Amino acid sequence: MDNTISKNLQEIQERIQKAAEECGRDPQSIRLVAVSKTKPAEMLRQAAAAGATIFGENYIQEAREKIAELESLDVEWHFIGHLQSNKAKYAVPLFSLIHSVDSFKLAGEIDKQAAKAGKIQDILVQVNISGEETKSGTADEEAATLVKEISALENVRVKGLMTMPPFFDDPDRARPFFRRLRELAQAIQNKGFKNVSMEELSMGMTGDFEAAIEEGATLVRVGTAIFGARNYN
Repeated sequence: MDNTISKNLQEIQERIQKAAEECGRDPQSIRLVAVSKTKPAEMLRQAAAAGATIFGENYIQEAREKIAELESLDVEWHFIGHLQSNKAKYAVPLFSLIHSVDSFKLAGEIDKQAAKAGKIQDILVQVNISGEETKSGTADEEAATLVKEISALENVRVKGLMTMPPFFDDPDRARPFFRRLRELAQAIQNKGFKNVSMEELSMGMTGDFEAAIEEGATLVRVGTAIFGARNYN
């Protein structure tokens, strides 16, 4: 068996621990989402054997196949890509957490499918902090209103927020976007909406997760540093 994934995973976990300790946080409060999109099931099996407990997928069809193949693994599956409303019926049975809810229409469809499945679907609201047209997510100033609307749904539970900052070579330049998401989450928490907790902040990837941790991330989405360069379908 190739030890590369195991070594990479150990290094990332050590970096997460170090970043947490340096800013006075409990390393156990930060969970690693191994971004496994486009990676074959065997690589995920290796990662799980090395200690990965959460896998993040972007594409419904690919995820369905891998989850079926790896059903014996004791892991969580998170959906982190852009989700179309008509794919919610597939996502709800597969994923414990959907990171990328960016509209009430999508949340309503997830709620409908969750009711059919007899489950409460945990979600994060994706916020486009940077305002980039190429990125999904609700606008910063509309996030609280969207969360309030979603809070009325019976089979959806908002667990926090997610964002993707612009790409920078210097991770410190991403820091203001992470800080803004944390501040936004705190402001929403203070409103006391029912069915809403701001306990999760999904932010930070391979190039900037340490800065994200320092700004409050609880879920960091790391793929390249674990599995190597991305495979394209």
